[in-house]
Amino acid sequence: MINIVYEDNHLLVVEKPVNIIVQKDNTNDKDLLSMLKEYLKEKYNKSGNVYLGLIHRLDRPVGGIMVFAKTSKAAGRLSEQVRNKTFKKTYNAVVIGNINESGKLHDYLLKDEKRNIVKVDKNGKEAILYYKKLNYKNNMSLVEINLETGRSHQIRVQMSNYGYPLFGDQKYNKTAKVGEQIALFAKKIEFIHPVTKENMSFELELPNRYPFNIFK
Repeated sequence: MINIVYEDNHLLVVEKPVNIIVQKDNTNDKDLLSMLKEYLKEKYNKSGNVYLGLIHRLDRPVGGIMVFAKTSKAAGRLSEQVRNKTFKKTYNAVVIGNINESGKLHDYLLKDEKRNIVKVDKNGKEAILYYKKLNYKNNMSLVEINLETGRSHQIRVQMSNYGYPLFGDQKYNKTAKVGEQIALFAKKIEFIHPVTKENMSFELELPNRYPFNIFK
């Protein structure tokens, strides 16, 4: 069962479980968008297709807070906030090593579609993030990350590039062991309600799993 955090006539805010894809792909695995459409169909006893607009994404192994739009008008207005950077996303990650107290990472990232990996490359798209160290234990740092740009695999690639790969990242951390879950979590989103114009903010607790739980 998906954790529904908030719902009104225009929005659906949920907690994405880890290892669930957001949108259907060629694996044909169950995806979050279809599951939520099913939820709305049953709840409101709707016949036919249900509209649900995808505003932003999370990588398959990453869990955390997401917002979907229940109308095309809400989707358009939220997507505009993403484009003009008034839609704020805050992540928590556990990285290997004792990272500096805070900093800004600025790179250019290029996606290798064939291998489904992203690399730092001067011909890529600009990628900027800001981080702050919250705690340090067992040669791992708990960091808070705010994205200025939303590139594919951005946090994972940039952190790894600076020598602080994410715990359990099977793609970009050479020391990650098979079966480890990536320690990246979409903790908070902030945006302006597309209809009422209220400031909306939703935040989740850190997951109660290793290595997040050693910092609780």
